[in-house]
Amino acid sequence: MELKSVKIGNYEIKYPIIQGGMGLGISWDKLAGNVSLNGGLGVISSVGTGYYENKSHIAKEINGKPYDSENFYSRAGFKAIIDNARKICGNRPLAANIMCASNDYARIVKDACEHGINIIISGAGLPTNLPELTQNFKEVALVPIVSSAKALKIICKRWLARYGKLPDAVVLEGPLSGGHQGFTYEQCIDPEYQLDKLIAPVVSEAKEWEKISGKPMPVFAAGGIWDHEDIAKAISLGASGVQMGTRFIGTFECDAADEFKEVIINATKDDIKLIKSPVGYPARGIKTNLIELVAKKAGPKIQCISNCVSPCQRGKEAKEVGYCIADRLYDAYSGKKDTGLFFTGANGYKLKEIISVKELFKKLVHGENN
Repeated sequence: MELKSVKIGNYEIKYPIIQGGMGLGISWDKLAGNVSLNGGLGVISSVGTGYYENKSHIAKEINGKPYDSENFYSRAGFKAIIDNARKICGNRPLAANIMCASNDYARIVKDACEHGINIIISGAGLPTNLPELTQNFKEVALVPIVSSAKALKIICKRWLARYGKLPDAVVLEGPLSGGHQGFTYEQCIDPEYQLDKLIAPVVSEAKEWEKISGKPMPVFAAGGIWDHEDIAKAISLGASGVQMGTRFIGTFECDAADEFKEVIINATKDDIKLIKSPVGYPARGIKTNLIELVAKKAGPKIQCISNCVSPCQRGKEAKEVGYCIADRLYDAYSGKKDTGLFFTGANGYKLKEIISVKELFKKLVHGENN
C-alpha cells in the first residue's frame, strides 16, 4: 500500500505515521526531531523535562530529583528540548504529548504553545478543557487520545458546546500499547476491546462530527502497530494513519540510554506484563528486577519529591502500588536496569536491532524487505 500524506489542522504530514510520545525522556529532541525530519510527526514527551541536560534548567532539587511539579515539568527544560528538536527538523510539524493526569497540566500546555509546538496530543484522561487552554494559540492543532467512540463523542460535544471547536485529529489507542492503558485489566485481554474492533466505530463517530464542522478529523490507530502491514491493515479498516511508540525505541536517535534499549531487545513475549501504576490505570511494561522487588514489598524507598501526576495524590497511590513512577521512569531512561520501570507495547519482544530513524521509515513506508 502506498502511504499518503495527511493533514492535521493546518499541518501536512508526509507519511501518516505519528511517533508516540514516550516519557520520561524516551522521545525528546533527538527522536522527535528526526521523525519529523524524515516525514512523520515527531512527538516530544512533556514528562520530566526538569531532568533534561543534567537538570541545568531547574530552580530546586532534592536528592538529585526535581522538586515539585514546577521543576519536574520544567518550562526552560521543555523549551530547550523543543528548540533542539527544531534544529533537527526545521519548520516541519512538531508535536508534544501532554498527559491530562500531569500536575500543572494547564501550565504545560501553555508552555508548549509559547515554545512553538504545532500540535498537542493529549490523553491519560479526557482533555475536555484543552481548547480553553490554547485559545490564544489558534494555529496549534489539538489531538485527543481516546479508547472508544463514546470518549470521542464526550470530547466533541463538550468542545463544540463550550468552545465552538472540534478536534483536528484523533488518536485511537487500543490495549496493546506501552505504558498506561485506557482500559481495565479485563478489557485489555477481551477480544471485543482490541484495536481492530475499535477503529470502525471511532471513525464513524469522527465522520458524524466532520459533517458539522466541514473539516476532516483523521483517526490514527495506535497500540500494537509494528510494521508496514499493520499500517496498511489499520488504514484498510478506516484509519487515516497510525501512531507508533515502541518500534521507535529501536533507533539510534531514541533519547533513552543504550541500556534501556538493551532491556527491550532482550525481552521475551512472556516478560511483557500489565502492571499496577500510581496513575490509576493498568500499564504495560517489562517484568524486571523492580517488578519482582515490588511484588515482595522490597522496592526502592518512596518519597514524593517531584509530585508528577495528580491521581497519585502526592505519593499516596505510589505507596499503595509499591513504587514512585517518576523516580523509576527516570532510572529506566538513565539505563539503571535494577530499579528502572521499562514501558513497552505488547510487541516489544519483536525488537531485535537498533537502526536509524531514516532506515526505519524506509521499512515502514515500503515494507521490511524494500
